[in-house]
Amino acid sequence: MSNLLQNTSLLNWDVLEGRNASAAPSWELEPVPAIVNPWDVLLCVTGTLMSCENAVVIALIAYTPTLRAPMFILIGSLAFADLLAGLGLILNFIVTYIIDSGFVTLLSTGLVITAFSASVLNILAITVDRYLSLYNALTYHTEGTVIFTYITLILMWVISTALGSLPVLGWNCLEDESTCSICRPVNKNNAAALAVSFLLVFALILQLYLQICKIAFRHAQQIAVQRQFMTTSHSSSTTKGVSTLTTILGIFAFCWIPLAMYSLVADTRTPVIYTYATALPAICHSIINPMIYAFRNPEILRSLRIACCWCMPYSFTMRPRTPSDV
Repeated sequence: MSNLLQNTSLLNWDVLEGRNASAAPSWELEPVPAIVNPWDVLLCVTGTLMSCENAVVIALIAYTPTLRAPMFILIGSLAFADLLAGLGLILNFIVTYIIDSGFVTLLSTGLVITAFSASVLNILAITVDRYLSLYNALTYHTEGTVIFTYITLILMWVISTALGSLPVLGWNCLEDESTCSICRPVNKNNAAALAVSFLLVFALILQLYLQICKIAFRHAQQIAVQRQFMTTSHSSSTTKGVSTLTTILGIFAFCWIPLAMYSLVADTRTPVIYTYATALPAICHSIINPMIYAFRNPEILRSLRIACCWCMPYSFTMRPRTPSDV
């Protein structure tokens, strides 16, 4: 590759000196192929897998009439956000190696920020929904819950779009490279704002999950008092629910906190390998989301089986949520 670059520079020098470039050997006239970063290829492949997986979730929810409860609306919104994130990664790869346009670069960056912001906020909304389903179990299945869900979705996507529009509105480093964050063309102030926003969202999710655990244990104690003892099955269900919550929260923290903390302390002088190493787990979280929030759900899983092999009856009833489902 270094030889090709040297030959190209010699050819350009001949042109500047007024020499006949046509007299040069034909192999010197061939364009030098662009160097493709393997990390960018990995991100593009990850985006493709992410898009396909979440497209399946959206299709299942859209074409299954029984999946219309607020819980499934939020799961569908999360899948749509992760689908956009995957498409944004693919577009970013195309912009980096095919399209050379600063404005298109800002648009693709804005799409990625909007999608991942919406993904994180959707997880917060799902956590709120799970908390309300346990805290207000008697009034959860009402029209008010549906209205609240739609208002939450609108507000959430407006906030995500606003965050994604910041690079296009001027929060970028295209004119001043010294202000770039670890993710060009996002500047340091924008990256810091996104990182702090994520940490606040994570703190809210953590608090809500702690409250969910308290409610689950309180329900278990109430049942134990009423029946004078706690059945083994209910105790096991409560323990499984707490274990599930811990796993979900741990995966979320492991994937996102390293990137958030790194973007606060690092800049363009740090090796780019660290940026890819912290960004990849956060991106892969959008691949894990369908496994956590969609394919663990019995109704969605049953719809998937119907779509794949038509081996189960189409009509089924929704069962009440237990602590192990949260």
